[in-house]
Amino acid sequence: MQRHHRYYDLLLAAFVVVLLCSNFIGAGKVATLDLPIFGTVIFGAGILFFPIAYFFGDIMTEVYGYAHDRRAVWMGFAALAFAALMAQVVIALPVAPGSYMAGYQSGLETVFGNSWRIALGSMIAFWCGSLSNSYVMAKMKILTQGRHLWTRTIGSTAVGELVDSSLFYMIAFYGIWSTSEIIQVALAQYVLKTLWEVLATPMTYAVVGFLKKKENEDYYDTHTNFTPFKIKV
Repeated sequence: MQRHHRYYDLLLAAFVVVLLCSNFIGAGKVATLDLPIFGTVIFGAGILFFPIAYFFGDIMTEVYGYAHDRRAVWMGFAALAFAALMAQVVIALPVAPGSYMAGYQSGLETVFGNSWRIALGSMIAFWCGSLSNSYVMAKMKILTQGRHLWTRTIGSTAVGELVDSSLFYMIAFYGIWSTSEIIQVALAQYVLKTLWEVLATPMTYAVVGFLKKKENEDYYDTHTNFTPFKIKV
């Protein structure tokens, strides 16, 4: 009989919210930041929040196992697909007369007109990256016999973010941004998101410790079917 987990649904909901907001609100804006050693760094604004999704993914894999994180990834995939469809339908609807609505329509097209590419890029990149992250973390947990959590969270994120960053910006913005800008932003994205995971390590330890105690769960994926094409846990 499948166990009931008190906090998994909350983590799942938070995961999907972060994924949607970081991709549709922040992904399209390129920002700059002046750093002492690196100089001016160009990055996608969504990077400030998107790594939280990987934070939740690491926690779900560590506590509940690969299959629970795989289900969360598929839920996020479905949410992104619906949001992209909704954006295109809203943009395509005839605009009511008036200068206000004309300006509003222009703003919608600017913000969400490329949403289908952002959603497609995000779905492909995150699906591949997140499942790679979860797989590496689950396998490393077995290899390390559950010790040294920080090696798993940072190591798996380095792999997952490499896959994610390599795919997302090329799919979402090729032909819209210059190739050099895509490469620069993708590289900054990878470095900053991996660094974010390093800085979040104390918080990861605290949340994982709390959940393992409250849920009485510390899952090892010893006999897990790692196929990505399943939703059932």
